[in-house]
Amino acid sequence: MQIQQNISLKNYNTFGIDAKAKHFISVANTEDLNNVLDLSNYPDKLILGGGSNMLLTQKQDKLVIHINLKGISVEKEDEDYVFVRANAGENWHEFVVWCLNQNYGGLENLSLIPGNVGTAPIQNIGAYGVELKDTFVSCDAIHMASKETKTFLKEDCNFGYRNSIFKQEAKGKFILTSVLFKLTKRNHRLHMDYGAITSELESQNIDNPTIKDISNAVIAIRESKLPNPKVIGNSGSFFKNPVIPKAHFIKLQENFSDIPSYIISEAAVKVPAGWLIEKAGFKGKRFGNYGVHKNQALVLVNYGGASGLDILNLSKLIQKTVQRLFDISIEAEVNIL
Repeated sequence: MQIQQNISLKNYNTFGIDAKAKHFISVANTEDLNNVLDLSNYPDKLILGGGSNMLLTQKQDKLVIHINLKGISVEKEDEDYVFVRANAGENWHEFVVWCLNQNYGGLENLSLIPGNVGTAPIQNIGAYGVELKDTFVSCDAIHMASKETKTFLKEDCNFGYRNSIFKQEAKGKFILTSVLFKLTKRNHRLHMDYGAITSELESQNIDNPTIKDISNAVIAIRESKLPNPKVIGNSGSFFKNPVIPKAHFIKLQENFSDIPSYIISEAAVKVPAGWLIEKAGFKGKRFGNYGVHKNQALVLVNYGGASGLDILNLSKLIQKTVQRLFDISIEAEVNIL
């Protein structure tokens, strides 16, 4: 266990931002993690998982602790369900693929989401009608101050849209070390409510899809819309979809008859942030070595060599423009560091 100095974090964040960590260490087990947390000469610490939901805008003077805990195990099962635990350092998509190969259902709609298992509950990741909370049972986490391990059940986590207790009152206080999921072994419930999935399955002439078919459809859709972070730096969706009062939505329809929406309640409507950004003229717009992706306006990209401040300033320009045109505030989904 050795702390490294002045390490580039370029390979540890999906934006590919070449920010430096003054102090850096990667931990592969909870014993080493506890030992690192005990280091009193590094009072300020930054926890780094898959680096998929963050934008580095400056040199990190804190001790950066990379969570590299690996392992997948079955805790219990019966004829219908299986309880699978994955450690925090497991790559999310590779974990989904592992489950599919065992014919465990429930995560197929969440295929190809970047990041690691340990950060998935923090964000309550979701896609195509499914959220992490739908299969989540519990997670184990170490309290950074006391070093005690605490188990958070689903009802403890206050899951919401791209939200959880770990982004609210527990923010910065815990390090997730493993997550327990309840998955189906048979009679899988297939989520095909999103038209894109149905269309993709039809294009492949699949009438009775399996969970692998759903996963493959989701992968095809995501690859057609979203850039691969290994090719073009990005963090997936940069902004949350805003929820606005229904009265405001009706008023917007007067000038934008094609504005899409999803009903949240009798009084609230969710509007796709990507549509707002595209209407504001940013889709595909490039500013030197950074910009907005040509196929998905929600995705800000680093073509190579951009700084975190470049991306941040672009995001602020987009927010300001959307606010001016639509009187809607869109919130960043990624963590700005």
